[in-house]
Amino acid sequence: MARDLRTWLQDMGQRVINEKDTEQDKLHKTLAIFACGLMGFGAMLWLAIYWAMGIKFSATVPLVYLAVSAVSLGFYLWNRNFELFRFTQVSLFLFVPFIMQWSIGSYVSSSGVMLWALLAPVGVMILEGPRQSLPWFFAYIVMTGISGFFDYYLGEGTQQGVNMQTISIFFALNFAAMSTIVYLLISYFVRHRDVLQERIDEQNKLLTQEQEKSERLLLNILPGPIADRLKESNITIADGFADVTVMFVDIVNFTRLSEEMPPKFMVTMLNEVFSHFDQLAEKHRIEKIKTIGDAYMVAGGLDVHHRYELDRVPHREYSHSICSLALDMRDYITTLSGTKLARLQIHVGIGTGPVVAGVIGMKKFIYDLWGDTVNIASRVTAEATPGTILVDATTWRRVREDFEFGPPQLLNVKGKGELTAYRLLGRKGSAPVV
Repeated sequence: MARDLRTWLQDMGQRVINEKDTEQDKLHKTLAIFACGLMGFGAMLWLAIYWAMGIKFSATVPLVYLAVSAVSLGFYLWNRNFELFRFTQVSLFLFVPFIMQWSIGSYVSSSGVMLWALLAPVGVMILEGPRQSLPWFFAYIVMTGISGFFDYYLGEGTQQGVNMQTISIFFALNFAAMSTIVYLLISYFVRHRDVLQERIDEQNKLLTQEQEKSERLLLNILPGPIADRLKESNITIADGFADVTVMFVDIVNFTRLSEEMPPKFMVTMLNEVFSHFDQLAEKHRIEKIKTIGDAYMVAGGLDVHHRYELDRVPHREYSHSICSLALDMRDYITTLSGTKLARLQIHVGIGTGPVVAGVIGMKKFIYDLWGDTVNIASRVTAEATPGTILVDATTWRRVREDFEFGPPQLLNVKGKGELTAYRLLGRKGSAPVV
């Protein structure tokens, strides 16, 4: 029997709330059912007290209320039209107390039973909001004014057989019952609203954490300004930069080394080396562009100016930063010791000039650079011997006051012909590398 009752209650609960309801919808529906139950219980209690006292002339109104309320609840469980159920219940809350008062007599003889009608605008305010409750509150005021008119002009002071002691008791009962119901409804609403707010706060916290993860992931793929533009718009991102310093760092003979290493060791080694390169690039505020196999590419000047604004180019500090980064990378590789990491060597090429930059692809997109400057940096890297750093003439002219260089070297670069390059030895004031 108890199991059947639980099953029936679960079925009724599923009829009241369905899986498509939001948390706010669930709260509103349970609150409406709760108010319906409280008012029904109050009406039965009020009716029982009147009958016990032998006052039976007003019993028809609460009986009709109970019947209509039960029918509206059953109809809601059948067709799940919550808006109709809510409107029916609020209408009953508003009009039945006034009808009760008029059937008994005056405001005094009915013990202020019209106060129960205040539950209508209060309920609408909780369920729908202050603006939606205004018409119901206005109707409550109008009905109160009509009752006052009846009492003042049409009342004869009769009490319909209800003595003043009984009236006093019912005044207390009506005020206490009405206050209790309003308190219970608001308390129920506030408690569940707080629970809902906690859930929302927790969801917002999780959402913020996921957004931060996505933000960090996006910034690991794209430069900060490019990531911001990509989030704001889906248009193709393509910029022309008048002056950028590009650097390639290649591991010497990596193909041969990888054939001698287990795959896991090779990936671990590359991750260790490139992760340290990432730290050095961040230290010098240089933008990492990408890694291509055993090649590491960075660029400086992408966040300074673009679209070939040659007349407003500031002092190119990023060229100095690129050279310092190259020296730090070379020094890091030379300090590695133990296992096969000690056999690693790099060669570096640096070029300065205009480039075109943009984001390509829709899936696994990448931010990349194109242009003659990129080609020069790549070709110079290929011409650099193991452990050396070569820069083009433009970079050399810009940083020669701060760094030591070897004599000019004339390179025969494929696709470019003869090209002058300089070997970067070290910072001025420090012992140059021979």
